[in-house]
Amino acid sequence: QAQLVESGGGLVQAGGSLRLSCVASGRIYTLNAMGWFRQAPGKQRELVASITAGGATNYAEFVKGRFTISGDNAKNTVYLQMNSLVPEDTGVYYCNAEGAGRKWGDYLELWGQGTQVTVSS
Repeated sequence: QAQLVESGGGLVQAGGSLRLSCVASGRIYTLNAMGWFRQAPGKQRELVASITAGGATNYAEFVKGRFTISGDNAKNTVYLQMNSLVPEDTGVYYCNAEGAGRKWGDYLELWGQGTQVTVSS
């Protein structure tokens, strides 16, 4: 019933920018944190960035200074602004959310379907 929907992926040249969006909807009581993961071909899924409801952020070392995560609590939405993209950033980007469902004691853990990001050299 609860779900995440990502958008904003695409094909760009090295040095270009993309802005990803993720919207959470459905039977959600509250979200404590949301974040972005990515998975390149032949690689494990890895954390890119995360943000709490209070606005605290966390970034992987390889994106610091290039990517910015932000959110809108009222809309249950998180964004990822990606600048100075390089071919190594290519992969499927997945949105993640953690919180509580509307049923008492119901822990919520959600994953989006993913959006493809391709950076050409």
